[in-house]
Amino acid sequence: MNRVAIVQARMGSTRLPGKVLKKLCGRPVLLHVVERLRACRRLDGIVVATTDQPADNIIVDLCRQEGIACCRGSETDVLDRYRQAAREQGAEIVVRITADCPLLDPGLVDRMLAAFAAQAPPAAYLSNTLRRTFPRGLDVEIFTAAALARAWREARSPAEREHVTPYIYRHPELFRLANYEHEVDLAAHRWTLDTPADWELIAAVYRQLYRPDKLFGMTEVLALLERQPQLAGLNRQVRQKETGP
Repeated sequence: MNRVAIVQARMGSTRLPGKVLKKLCGRPVLLHVVERLRACRRLDGIVVATTDQPADNIIVDLCRQEGIACCRGSETDVLDRYRQAAREQGAEIVVRITADCPLLDPGLVDRMLAAFAAQAPPAAYLSNTLRRTFPRGLDVEIFTAAALARAWREARSPAEREHVTPYIYRHPELFRLANYEHEVDLAAHRWTLDTPADWELIAAVYRQLYRPDKLFGMTEVLALLERQPQLAGLNRQVRQKETGP
């Protein structure tokens, strides 16, 4: 099975414009995300799915310079953008990742891919977001190319087209769903990049944990926050724009 991570990325952001190319320890956020995905042993490919808007030419140029596959499509119909990227890469299994998650844990992605493969009967969709027990910012959604194609054909509402997977997880009568949960509920942690306060936290984590020759993961971030609990307070007041189940 060809397992492809599709990373959606664009320069537009209402709360933190240009966030995917902000520099963390000298490298753009997007490159950190791709680097982490490249460490996943169960992935067969990675592609960045950006928009056809001129503002995102800079993302295409970066991908070209770094040898990263890139696909362009609609700014608002992200479902169509994913369908196009999946077809171009010959994906049979799609791993949906967003470019604003530079604390993504490669080990978690691999464990979830293994859990997806082990589902009996087979699942069409597995994520760690149907019931959140992982920090926000470690979100991973895995689904079959067949489920993606059906959603692409049948989804009608703007929200279903913009957010890619709602048509799948809102129709359990059509798709077999599965959730991947942590033994300890860590959902109160916010590690995604959407606001200046989020940037303060993530930049502080990278300053202390980043090494070019060795990736850190969720365990190391949790240990850091236990040693320095004040860090978690940097973005505690941020409210998430809810789009999930």
